[in-house]
Amino acid sequence: MKLGGAWYDYEQRLGERGRRMVETYEEAVAYIHGRSKFKKLPTLARMQLFLERLQHPEQKVTMIHVAGTNGKGSTVAFLRNLLEADGLTVGTFTSPFLIQFNERISVNGEPIADADILRLVQRLEPIEAQLDQELPEGGPTEFETLTAMMLLYFAEGHADIVLVEAGLGGRFDSTNVITPLLSIITTIGMDHMKMLGDTIGKIAWQKAGIAKPSVPLITGNIVEPDALAVIAKVTAETATPWLKRGSDYEVTYGHASGWQERFAFTGLAERFTNLAIGMLGQYQIDNASTALMAYLKYHQLKQLPISVASVREGLLATKWAGRFEKLNEQPLVVIDGAHNEPAVAELASLIKTHFHDQQVTIIFAVLADKAYEKMLPLLAQLPNVNLVLTHFAGPGARAVADLDALEQTLPKPVPKYQEWQVAIAETASDLSADDVLIITGSLYFISDVRHLFTD
Repeated sequence: MKLGGAWYDYEQRLGERGRRMVETYEEAVAYIHGRSKFKKLPTLARMQLFLERLQHPEQKVTMIHVAGTNGKGSTVAFLRNLLEADGLTVGTFTSPFLIQFNERISVNGEPIADADILRLVQRLEPIEAQLDQELPEGGPTEFETLTAMMLLYFAEGHADIVLVEAGLGGRFDSTNVITPLLSIITTIGMDHMKMLGDTIGKIAWQKAGIAKPSVPLITGNIVEPDALAVIAKVTAETATPWLKRGSDYEVTYGHASGWQERFAFTGLAERFTNLAIGMLGQYQIDNASTALMAYLKYHQLKQLPISVASVREGLLATKWAGRFEKLNEQPLVVIDGAHNEPAVAELASLIKTHFHDQQVTIIFAVLADKAYEKMLPLLAQLPNVNLVLTHFAGPGARAVADLDALEQTLPKPVPKYQEWQVAIAETASDLSADDVLIITGSLYFISDVRHLFTD
C-alpha cells in the first residue's frame, strides 16, 4: 500500500541514514499502518515469538476476550460500564477506531495519549526489524503490532481488567495468544467469508478457537444449529466450561420507551427486572445481556458481591458511537455501522419495530468485498424506506462498492451520488421534521459522516 506524509518522510530517512526509530506521533501511526495487513498462512507462532522477545507482557494482565461477527463493540461497551460502575479501572482494546486512532487502546473510555503511542512504537520497532530479517514471511503485521502495543501498555498496570476484542475470527487472531479470565462469543454470522469460511459451521470453528481449558466461555444469542454444534464440539475437546443463553441465562424482551429498550434477565442465581439501556434495537438487548452474564461470572470468579445499582447504572449509561447513534433531532438523523448482512437484518428489524409509521430515507455506502447483493434487498423491501446510494474514500487499498453494482441489486433505480457529502445535503433538504434519515454501511463511511456532524 502506498502511503504519503509522515510515512514517506520516515522511509526517506531510513534510506539516507539506515534504520532509525520513529520520532513523532504521526510517524508512529504511519509506521503501524505501514506494516503488512495479512500473511499467506494463518498462525499464532509469529505472535508468540514476538511476545517472547517482549518478555511476555500478556502474562501480567487480567483480561476478558471477546469475539463474534457482530456485537463485539457494544458488548465491550456494556461490560466496561458495568465494571466501571463498581469502581474498577477498565482497559479496552477495540477495532476499528471511529473517531481517533488512539481509541483502539483506552482506559475507562479515554484513548491513550499520543506520547504513549509514540513510546510503545519506539519499543516495538527494533524488535520488529529483527523479526523482519529472521522470519521468511517477515515480522509482525499491523494488527499484531497493535496487539503487542496494547499488551505492553496494560502490563504497565494502567487498568484493573482489560476487555480485549478480537480483530478477525478468533482462532488465528493475534489476540488469541492471551489466557483470559473469561471468553465471550457474541454472535456468529456470514462475514469475512474469504478469510473465515463460506458456511456458518466454518465461521463458528474460527470463532470458537478462543475457547481455552478451564476458562469459562459465554455465548450470546446464537441460534444457528450448525454454530451451536461446532461450539459444543470445540468446548468439549478443550474442556472449556460453556455458559449459553437459553440454559444458563435467560432474557425476556420488554417494551421500548422513548430512546430506551427494556428487558429482564435471569442467570447465575440472579434476577433483574425492568432493566433499561439507552441504545435502540433488540440486538442491543442481546449485547447487554451477554455483557451482564459476563459481569456476573466475573464477580462469581472473584467472589465479589453483586451491586444492583451498578447493574442498572452501568447498562443505562452505555453509549457506543456509530451504532444507531442519534446525530440530530428534527429531522431525526442516525448513523449505524451496519456493515454486513446480519447487521443490516438487525437494522431492518429495528426500523419495522420503531419507525414503521414514519418515512425513512437510508443513505448507504459499503466496501466492495461485502455481500451488498444480500444487504440492500433487506432494506429495499421495507415499504416506508427510500434508498440513496453513495460512495466514499475507502481505507487504504480496499475498494468501495461501485454505485451501478449496488443499484443492480435493487428492483428499481434509486438516487446515486458519487460524493457522500452531496448525498446528505441534498437528501436532508427534502426531509420534513417528522422524517428519519439513517446513514449506514461501512464503519469507515460512518466514521467520515460522524466527523461531518460533530467536528
